[in-house]
Amino acid sequence: MRRIFAIALVAIAFTACKQSASKKVEEKAAAVTGTTPAVLAEDAPKVKFEKEIYDFGAIKQGEKVHFEFKFKNNGKTPLIITDATATCGCTKPEYPEAPVKPGEEGVIKVTFDSTGKMGMQDKVVTITSNANPEAAKLHLVGEVKEVK
Repeated sequence: MRRIFAIALVAIAFTACKQSASKKVEEKAAAVTGTTPAVLAEDAPKVKFEKEIYDFGAIKQGEKVHFEFKFKNNGKTPLIITDATATCGCTKPEYPEAPVKPGEEGVIKVTFDSTGKMGMQDKVVTITSNANPEAAKLHLVGEVKEVK
């Protein structure tokens, strides 16, 4: 009987601690964003990019390509981009740190360095955010030609 009571007590304490920590995270997110963290799917931010694929054509090896992917938050709550990662170190994305309010526009700047690359390229940048869906993929495509 004592065993069952002890197990129940531990389970209750663990659940209470877990809920308390979760609530603190939600409160912090609300303080940073100015919104409540629990958002219905239809109210979530919706990102609409002007262009998701940029074809830079043919470039010489060693050249850098710069492109700005413009987007708009068509949702009902602020868009918070938490990360932008590229498929390799040759591609560097930059994203807005501040929340993008509903109806506002933003830019994700991407730079591709073709040094050491050759042939057809498709560099993918994955954007992680609180949007619905939460991840978007952007592509830089083109051909890198050998310098003669």
